[in-house]
Amino acid sequence: MIQRVGHMVSSVGRGVVTGVVRFFRPHGMVTIWEHLKFLVVLILVAVLFRSFVVLPYHITSGSMMGTLLVGDYYYVSKFTYGFSRFSSPIQVYPEEGRIFGRLPERGDIAVFKLPTDNETDYIKRVIGLPGDRIQVTSGVLFINGEAVPRVRDGSYELEVLPGEFREVPQFRETLPNGVSYLTLDMTPFGPGDDTDEYVVPEGHIFMMGDNRDNSLDSRFLNEVGYVPFDNLVGRAEVRFFSTNGSAALWQVWRWPGAIRWGRIFGTP
Repeated sequence: MIQRVGHMVSSVGRGVVTGVVRFFRPHGMVTIWEHLKFLVVLILVAVLFRSFVVLPYHITSGSMMGTLLVGDYYYVSKFTYGFSRFSSPIQVYPEEGRIFGRLPERGDIAVFKLPTDNETDYIKRVIGLPGDRIQVTSGVLFINGEAVPRVRDGSYELEVLPGEFREVPQFRETLPNGVSYLTLDMTPFGPGDDTDEYVVPEGHIFMMGDNRDNSLDSRFLNEVGYVPFDNLVGRAEVRFFSTNGSAALWQVWRWPGAIRWGRIFGTP
């Protein structure tokens, strides 16, 4: 799961409130009407930025470990796949379809609205495109009848309890287009390790989490299923901050130890 980092409109609003109480300047009084015009312009700029450019998101679940960690913060580009009704906080796009739409590529990490409620934000990796046949057999991913190369790549130290770690087998997968990434295999008999063959419908994509045994994704048709192209929000581009969650916002003295310095300004 993924969570939006506040609302830029609210942030702008808080900053403007401070300015609004200043009614005087060296050359005379600023009218309330001028303040209101300034506020409207700032709100419009914030809405346009959220609708057309990027939006910050906070990772709140472990379904994409060890690629994305709980406590990571990412900028998600809104224009990569074009714009749909889910791209803007207000209704400025058509009810159906995308403007300047472009299909994602296999391997992209994308944010989308959960198809079962069209509200909850999820983040997963794009595995299947329209017409693809997808299947998982004994933990091995198959695309259009061909096994995706899967090579053991050491272990991942997973923190199961505070201060208690477990080594989880880690594998490197390489998709047909050359995109390579690491996946975790917590158990050889996970609920999504052996599936029927899925045929991705037209206008939909097939999403999976890198933490294969702890990801609710397109393998589970009743919970997530095939993701409509219109439900895509954007592509994760830049990790701009990361924290391990050991320090509360008010515990300033603990911030240096809580920040994952090595994960700041990285890419997925």
